[in-house]
Amino acid sequence: MGVKAWLSEMAPIAAMLMVECLDVGLTTLSKAAMSRGMNHFVFVVYSNAVATLILFPLSFIIHRTKRPPLNFSLLCKFFLLSLAGITVMQNCVFTGVSYSSPTLGSAMSNLIPAFTFLLAVAFRLENLDLRSSRSLIKILGTLVSISGALMITLYKGPPITAGSIIIKSPSVSSSDNHLQRTANNWVIGGLFFAIACLAVSIWNTFQAPILRSYPSEITIVSFFTLFGTIQCAAVALVAVKDLDAWKMRPDVELVTIIYSAVFGGAATFSVQAWCIRRKGPVFVAMFKPLSIGIAVIMGVIFLGDTLYVGSVIGAVIIATGFYGVMWAQSKEGEGHAVGGLPSSSSIEKAAPLLRAAEKNEQMWLD
Repeated sequence: MGVKAWLSEMAPIAAMLMVECLDVGLTTLSKAAMSRGMNHFVFVVYSNAVATLILFPLSFIIHRTKRPPLNFSLLCKFFLLSLAGITVMQNCVFTGVSYSSPTLGSAMSNLIPAFTFLLAVAFRLENLDLRSSRSLIKILGTLVSISGALMITLYKGPPITAGSIIIKSPSVSSSDNHLQRTANNWVIGGLFFAIACLAVSIWNTFQAPILRSYPSEITIVSFFTLFGTIQCAAVALVAVKDLDAWKMRPDVELVTIIYSAVFGGAATFSVQAWCIRRKGPVFVAMFKPLSIGIAVIMGVIFLGDTLYVGSVIGAVIIATGFYGVMWAQSKEGEGHAVGGLPSSSSIEKAAPLLRAAEKNEQMWLD
């Protein structure tokens, strides 16, 4: 494999690693802003509005002469996908963060590979052969990654400080009511994160056939953010009664909105759409298990959080499952050229499956 081909194969992996780092940074920053009084419904509206102002002019500049034609049916699909991938997902994520923590959000995001894998298989966007060792490794790797995330969430273990393990006795000063309220908030936050994961899975899966018929990622994402702004504004007008909540303060709140619009919206959505077109929806979803490891590292470095034994063990388990899935994915892609286009030999071997997949995609596109 030449250097150019190697770089082409590594580009989607590097891009998705960057996306996961940006996502964890966003949830951490948004938690700090919400703790100072920022309303999460209003935050989502402003974030998508700024992202729209960035993306729409950029899409016209880049595709001013080569823009594929748009029609009403395609715009309706953009509207429905933005409902799942922006309105439901973002409002649930930041509501979950307000109830719990970014670390729980990162742990719950490991449900995305399982949801996406099931949806992709159901709509024949992902090849699955239970007689193939590679398919079985992919399934096992997904389950192992989710198990590691559950360990991080449910088992902390003793804290690690300065390279040694220090066992601390539990505090007896906290009241039972406070502990019960914290536990309830943790469960509520987890439910919102689970709904967000399902919405992301739907968004990832049904982007794939649209990107094949309309290969202009930045145009699609600009319409996503436009429709998302309109939908989120409608939600916020119903949910937020205090008019003062719409006032932006020039502190961490403004920084969070700009960060979310530029990195959490414009950059992240564009990169994810590009990776979905190159590698498929399951490839994008499989990077989610890494977010919990990134969250632990960023929490220790930037927030001074304590690193626990359970986090280390869980991160190792997640990495094991993740790289098992990546290995199976790479072996399945050996018969494909760069860009995700199948070679002539692989087309002949997989012709019945491809014809079935094309029929399902055409039903979605029509």
